[in-house]
Amino acid sequence: MSVKIEGGVNIAMKVPSHQYQAVIAFYRDVVGLEPIAEKAPAVGFKLGPNQLWIDEAETMTQAEVWLELFTPDHASALKRLEHGGAVRCDPIEPLGESFRGGWIMNPANIVHMVREPDAW
Repeated sequence: MSVKIEGGVNIAMKVPSHQYQAVIAFYRDVVGLEPIAEKAPAVGFKLGPNQLWIDEAETMTQAEVWLELFTPDHASALKRLEHGGAVRCDPIEPLGESFRGGWIMNPANIVHMVREPDAW
């Protein structure tokens, strides 16, 4: 398959509730990253050309980093990734029936959202 897949701009850090406020303070006050205010109440920071989103994950015991991949054809891209060994994990976070994308895990269990750029 020759469907194009490229890196997206969003990086999500899923953080347990007991660490959530400290992680936000770290990126805001210690690192000094510029906040992304226009998506409130979501908490995000400009991370060079990317956006780092800090998501509270009440059921998690440790933080995880989730990445994003863009493609013009999510169905073909997801099939290609599955064929290459990626594991589909769509139940991990519901995206809605009309969303043009899905979730996969790489061989090291790092979650990736695979979506069309205008999927939202």
